[in-house]
Amino acid sequence: MPITVTPLSERFGAEISGVDITQPLDEATQAEIRAAQDKWGVTFWRNTGLDDASHVAFSRIFGKVELAPVHKGKAPRFSEPELFDASNVDAEGKIIDNPMRRFINAGNRLWHIDSSYMDVRSAQALLLCHSSPPVKAPTQFADARSAYDDLPQAMKDRIDGLQARHCYFYSRMKAGYPTTEEELDTMPHATQPVVLDHVASVRKSLYLGNHARDIVGMDREEGRALIEELNDWVTQDRYVIEVDYQPGDMSIWDNLCCYHRAGDFDDTAYARDMRRTTIREAGVEAADDHFTTMFAASKRKAEPATQE
Repeated sequence: MPITVTPLSERFGAEISGVDITQPLDEATQAEIRAAQDKWGVTFWRNTGLDDASHVAFSRIFGKVELAPVHKGKAPRFSEPELFDASNVDAEGKIIDNPMRRFINAGNRLWHIDSSYMDVRSAQALLLCHSSPPVKAPTQFADARSAYDDLPQAMKDRIDGLQARHCYFYSRMKAGYPTTEEELDTMPHATQPVVLDHVASVRKSLYLGNHARDIVGMDREEGRALIEELNDWVTQDRYVIEVDYQPGDMSIWDNLCCYHRAGDFDDTAYARDMRRTTIREAGVEAADDHFTTMFAASKRKAEPATQE
């Protein structure tokens, strides 16, 4: 039976139903799901029935599933090493009481692209809700392909061929984490094109977000003004959709063609258990532990939280 695709907007986002993704899928169904993901950029799945193991198994239809970073002195909360922890709870399900960790998590509430600060880019992310707060806390997504399509030609010409330097802790600094520009200079950066070719849809996408720190070859002030102008353009209401979660719901987004930001809620009062798998960009070879290596190289005392 073909999957059912219900668009959430004219050009971006769709809800998918009509298939049991807790079970192995035939090649035709897998291909249909991938095609829907490539077309819509974000897909949303209600009441999936997935557990940790089937979450990871389903993720493999999209490609190489990354290993989550291992933090020294902290045992992983999950049995599946591919699961990134996008929660505010500890292994016993208690809300984490760590002000510095909350500063880190606050960066997730800025518009960003997962792993843009890594040389190895991430493609799809599959975020599964295990528990949700009793308040509205939707994830928002912005259509970076349509935003590029709609840019004035003069701006397209201006940014053609430009590159930006991305840094994980730059977005954290913008969210209030106590970091200096001098400290950032010592941390890992990745250089990315401002305009990325989205191979799967044969379209172009703006690739910036709040990890983008500077434009290569441009005065810092001028470059940051350009980054902010383009980020503001992508995140206009006309390009944005949002989805909220109940336990068992899952969103899948393609980091190569959209921005996103986490839902805002009082994370000192309400628990939220969200687990994510991350798919490596197709055709890229890298060590399996490159997330662990990157975070270790940042040399921060606070515990880096994964992104939503």
